[in-house]
Amino acid sequence: MSDRHFDALAARFAEKIYGGAKGAIRLAVLQADLSEVLPARPLRVLDIGAGLGHMSLWLAQQGHRVTLTEPAVPMIEGARERFAEAGCEATFIQAPWQELDEALEGTFDLVVCHAVLEWLAEPQAILSLLRRATADDGWLSLAFYNRDALVYRNLLKGHFRKLRSGRLAGERQSLTPQEPLDPRELAAQLDPAWRVERTSGVRVFHDYMPPDFQARTEPADLLEMELAYRRHPAFAGLGRYLHWLCRPR
Repeated sequence: MSDRHFDALAARFAEKIYGGAKGAIRLAVLQADLSEVLPARPLRVLDIGAGLGHMSLWLAQQGHRVTLTEPAVPMIEGARERFAEAGCEATFIQAPWQELDEALEGTFDLVVCHAVLEWLAEPQAILSLLRRATADDGWLSLAFYNRDALVYRNLLKGHFRKLRSGRLAGERQSLTPQEPLDPRELAAQLDPAWRVERTSGVRVFHDYMPPDFQARTEPADLLEMELAYRRHPAFAGLGRYLHWLCRPR
């Protein structure tokens, strides 16, 4: 298995992820979490696997100096267009994460790595880069596809044969991540270098709602409830994604 890039799926990614409630909830939770911890001064920000630049643009609009990295040319070109339309500036680097040590200068106050690990052949391999890129007093914003949530959804659907096989990865041309992460395994891998200081679930109930319930729900009400329950002790771990805010040890 190799790392998965979105060269041929940029338009589909934009429509499926950010064309509806799923993307709106993701952005709302991530932005709410970051707003709680980021100081009120311009920061040097690195967004690894920035995709179409949604999070980076929000950070740039808060006054931060943003560097976006993305391996897929269509994705980073889409991010350039998004920034240009918004009248914001940033540094854009088209490269896989394995080449970033040579492309980056210095460390960053905030390193963003959202929805990247689950597309890598060896997710743990990027962790050393994340630490090298983060200032000693900086933050790592890490969001990843939650294996527990995928297991639970398959249980609800009665996909017991799939669960017994242990093969939960998505198909090659699907937008289901190829390497869902076990939160306990990831926490153990992070522990030598990072303290996980805040955790939230992203989409803790939306993806479990019957489609007709989803269709009848007001978007504002949906966002309000997802934000209200993102850290609930019983529900946070069911988030389709988990968001961890980490400090270097």
